[in-house]
Amino acid sequence: MTTKAQILDALKELRTLTTLEEGSPQAFRVRAYDNAIEGLESSTADVAALTEAELVAVKGVGKSTAAKIREFVDTGTMKKLEGLRDKYPSDFVNLTRIPGLGPKTLLMLRDQLDINDLDDLQAALAAEKLRDLPGLGQKSEEKIAHAIERLGLHGKDTRTPIVEALPLARSIIAELQELPAVKAVDYCGSLRRFRQDIGDIDILVSSTKPDSVMDHFTALPMVAEIIGRGDTKSSVLTHRGIQVDLRVVRPVEYGAALLYFTGSKTHNIHLRQLAINRGWLLNEYGLSDVETGKVVASRSEKAIYAALDLPLIPPPLREDTGEVERATDEGLPKLVQLKDIKGDLHYHTDLSGDGRAPLEAMVEAAAERGYSYLAITDHGEDLTINGASPREMLAQRKKITKLQEQYPDMRLLHGCELNIGKDGSVDYDLDFQLGFDWTVASVHSFFDLDRNQQTERVIQAMANPAVSAIGHLSGRYIGRRPGIELDLEAVMEAAAATGTAIEINGALQRLDATPEAIRLGIKHGVTFVIDTDSHHPSELGRMEYGVLNAQRGWVEKAMVANTWPTTR
Repeated sequence: MTTKAQILDALKELRTLTTLEEGSPQAFRVRAYDNAIEGLESSTADVAALTEAELVAVKGVGKSTAAKIREFVDTGTMKKLEGLRDKYPSDFVNLTRIPGLGPKTLLMLRDQLDINDLDDLQAALAAEKLRDLPGLGQKSEEKIAHAIERLGLHGKDTRTPIVEALPLARSIIAELQELPAVKAVDYCGSLRRFRQDIGDIDILVSSTKPDSVMDHFTALPMVAEIIGRGDTKSSVLTHRGIQVDLRVVRPVEYGAALLYFTGSKTHNIHLRQLAINRGWLLNEYGLSDVETGKVVASRSEKAIYAALDLPLIPPPLREDTGEVERATDEGLPKLVQLKDIKGDLHYHTDLSGDGRAPLEAMVEAAAERGYSYLAITDHGEDLTINGASPREMLAQRKKITKLQEQYPDMRLLHGCELNIGKDGSVDYDLDFQLGFDWTVASVHSFFDLDRNQQTERVIQAMANPAVSAIGHLSGRYIGRRPGIELDLEAVMEAAAATGTAIEINGALQRLDATPEAIRLGIKHGVTFVIDTDSHHPSELGRMEYGVLNAQRGWVEKAMVANTWPTTR
């Protein structure tokens, strides 16, 4: 049965390929797919069961898109999508991640230099061929080469950003969970540890009937190629060029396999040494006695850790950065949990040019989450196109005051996402800034300044008494735009000195601040806020991702301002 997630995934791929076909993300057809995706994400209907007429009734879905959805549900594919896949292979599409390579530029590179993948591009850069093309030049060539280096892209070994990998993995999990033969299923590897990018997606299934699981897995709509199929393992390549490996193990071995395939490798080595010290062997089949072969534990991760006199170590901590020693000695940190979050302090409405829902809808969505407080932080006026004027901000403040009457259990704060200028200044004058209940100051421009300049501008913004927090610290888009270079020691020292909170942004494409920056912040006693940066009600689920990223940085509940009560 076709799922809503599969339909959305197909439409998102169609949007990406149509952007290349049309040469612009603002083309009519691209925007049509954007609107349809947004409408379907907000819909509570069983999308696959809707008729073409019922689909058109969903906000944002046009007749042409509705027909494509029905074609996908009825046949398992779309002719339009298949045609675009043939025209734009995944290796070519992956080049769209590189800053400076828009759709038109990419098509020009393919037409004039026969560039079809990253290896071709790097060869052309080395030969200085791009600089002679219209609209590029030596400076553009150098920027593209620098971006590739900063993003860590390496030919066929290019890793997949979590924003692409996690939804795909969860879609596969949801599909396999419906099979009667499946007792349990999880994704493993670096994705389960919530790293920012992954190599392959690893799926683990507990079942005594692996053949039926393999049959279903290899027939999923996302499969473009079956790389290999065995009795207990199959590997496929998706239409987006992502490899997915499926392993099926017996229920009695599931905990050991989940631990082994989650990793990290160095974490597992540490655990194996603890087992050896006890005369045991630890592998993907279980924890067993070396002499007798008797299984000590294997069904659950918790049982294996307990046998080693350890608490269950959460997957985001399993990087062998001191978690085993900490668990053995003083105990693991009391990591912040999703249930601890009492509000969201970075939150947009359609007053921001990139916001996609009105104030009333955004507030209602937050109230449905049971939040105690919410800060509305639309963009300041200095953000071109997207920012709000002082007059618009004051009008919104009146609306929020009026709206507060409808939500006695949730305090509404009128805030703003201020833009950090080249010199560290922010939007509006100081008196106007101080009129906000809460502000988040963020970098949205001048990404090419050097490390000292970037550090100084951020510290300068922190010195402003109206700035409450620094949003998405590095400004990165994982796999697409490297973050600005900062002296993180100096930044965290300034944050602690000024009482400025550091945001842990839950948008999957950002996950910013990074775990490395977060741990430096902890060392300096910095306060954090975990926010969604939502621009639509469908994005409130980002809070889960922000919490997982905070856990990778070892953040405890007490360190996070939006776990605190309304009055403190």
